[in-house]
Amino acid sequence: MIDIHPDAARHAVIWLHGLGDSGAGLAPLVEALALPSELPIRHLLPDAPERPITINMGHKMRGWYDIKGFERPEDRADETEVRAACTQITTLLTRLEQEGFAPEHVVIAGFSQGGVIASFTALRHPTPLAGLLCMSTYLAAPDALLAELSDAARTLPICYMHGIYDDVVHLSMGWDAKQRLEAAGLAPQWHEYPMRHESCRPQLADVRAWLLARFAP
Repeated sequence: MIDIHPDAARHAVIWLHGLGDSGAGLAPLVEALALPSELPIRHLLPDAPERPITINMGHKMRGWYDIKGFERPEDRADETEVRAACTQITTLLTRLEQEGFAPEHVVIAGFSQGGVIASFTALRHPTPLAGLLCMSTYLAAPDALLAELSDAARTLPICYMHGIYDDVVHLSMGWDAKQRLEAAGLAPQWHEYPMRHESCRPQLADVRAWLLARFAP
């Protein structure tokens, strides 16, 4: 895990990478945000374990969970593995709190598979967090959301971002997540960009602004 820990940091972001990537793969995105040095923020970029991925012919790669297919919601994310990953990130949140980072000063962010785990964790976390940022992603176990949504998550600042031309996680899957969150009484921000399954400069500017708003004095 990459742990960027500047002196006097009171805020933290947990960044969760996508399938086949690593924490190191997300580090350039964090650097590109060029967050102000006068607001020191700790960035934690954990690695998913290596596991066989069904849609990739069973080849092993870093992944938070297995994907059998995208046609049915139950195939998009192995629920047992999603819950195990959620436990891993919850443990990281507990560690941060023990080190002096209040939960309300911590954002969970993720891209693609990482966004699935970020949302699954944040929406069930029992104490208020600073925010949830999801990029090019969807919901795991969507039918369980209403029953498992924590009281703390009902006021959670949420931002979803998606590429209009995403051919990996189709835009409709992001819209489905947005609509399910709204049906649960939440109010996610929504941003679309003329891009595929990737990041772009306008999106990075929006990520930067959203994070700064979450950590404003």
